[in-house]
Amino acid sequence: MKTLREVDCGQTVKVKKLTGEGPVKRRIMDMGITKGVDVFVRKVAPLGDPVEVTVRGYELSLRKADAEMIEVE
Repeated sequence: MKTLREVDCGQTVKVKKLTGEGPVKRRIMDMGITKGVDVFVRKVAPLGDPVEVTVRGYELSLRKADAEMIEVE
């Protein structure tokens, strides 16, 4: 499976699955990233951390570790 961390800038992907556990998964879901939602990758920092995405009409920055928990297609 491909994760959000592996997506290139300028691509739009659909969330397939969240693999986090407990409070981490809940925090990601509270930010609006749920199964089936489209995520547009706006920018990736030079060292890969953080990743800036647009989800549900707003911009969001995710840490590399959080982006690895989001499986996309």
